Amino acid sequence: MILRHFIPQSLPSNLLSLLLLLSSTVLVVAEDFDCHVTTGGLKWDLTSLEGEHTLSRTRDSPPTTMVDEFIFNLCKDLQPMKDVSDDEQCQSGTRVCLRKTNKKSGHDDRIIAVIPVASTSVLEPAYSQLDSPKGLSLIFHGSPYPTSSEDYQSINFSLFCADDADPKADPKFVSYKNGTVRVDWSTPSACGSPDDQPPPQSPPQGDDDTPANEGGGEKAAKRGSGLGFFFLVLILAIAAYFGLGAYYNYSIYGARGVDLVPHRDFWREVPYMLQDVVSHLCSTVRPQRSSRGGYIAV
Repeated sequence: MILRHFIPQSLPSNLLSLLLLLSSTVLVVAEDFDCHVTTGGLKWDLTSLEGEHTLSRTRDSPPTTMVDEFIFNLCKDLQPMKDVSDDEQCQSGTRVCLRKTNKKSGHDDRIIAVIPVASTSVLEPAYSQLDSPKGLSLIFHGSPYPTSSEDYQSINFSLFCADDADPKADPKFVSYKNGTVRVDWSTPSACGSPDDQPPPQSPPQGDDDTPANEGGGEKAAKRGSGLGFFFLVLILAIAAYFGLGAYYNYSIYGARGVDLVPHRDFWREVPYMLQDVVSHLCSTVRPQRSSRGGYIAV
């Protein structure tokens, strides 16, 4: 009775737990960018660029002035702004935030737009090497703004290698068009260093001088691991067969003891079938003896 009530009630909770685990795994992957980049045999450590940075541009629109303020942090989410209402700043989980302020002489400043340019939930960082000048291109993504449109936001950082630049030099705002912000940044952190791990090399093939046992260990290990996986699946399948069959016989027919075994009659006949098979094989292999007393007709 305990088994019959436990399995149906536990399956939904286990499935829910599995789904929660998978969703948390996706979230970890989305938040996994920590300012360490490896690509093309080079690696970059951008942790020295960590921290909140603010870039701004001013546009005249008489009788008012528009000020666009870009706030970003490469390595972490932005912290909430103090003494600023929630509707006048980006929500938590934002890496890059754009605030548009309208200024007019004799009037209070008005925040007319708050745009999350890059959000951690949809960050999808993309990076590639820059050849001339050398450096790293880094792109963060965001959601559409407004949400009813298809204008997805993003920011493109062009990090230029500059050994003689001030490590604390500020980035430079380039443009903001069609939802894409472009920023140039000359910094020593953009000079990639060789990756410590060399690219994997495939073993030489067709070389007669190669010892017969060299490289064979890995192939044997692969064959062994594949064989072990096959037997593991086989054992699990057999266990599932007997377990589910026993539960079915118990819950439907109220079976007990030996009657719980699924297809019980078949398994009872298995020893006799094996005995018949062995007898047949023995009779086939056993040499035929002559019954004529050992004399051969001439």
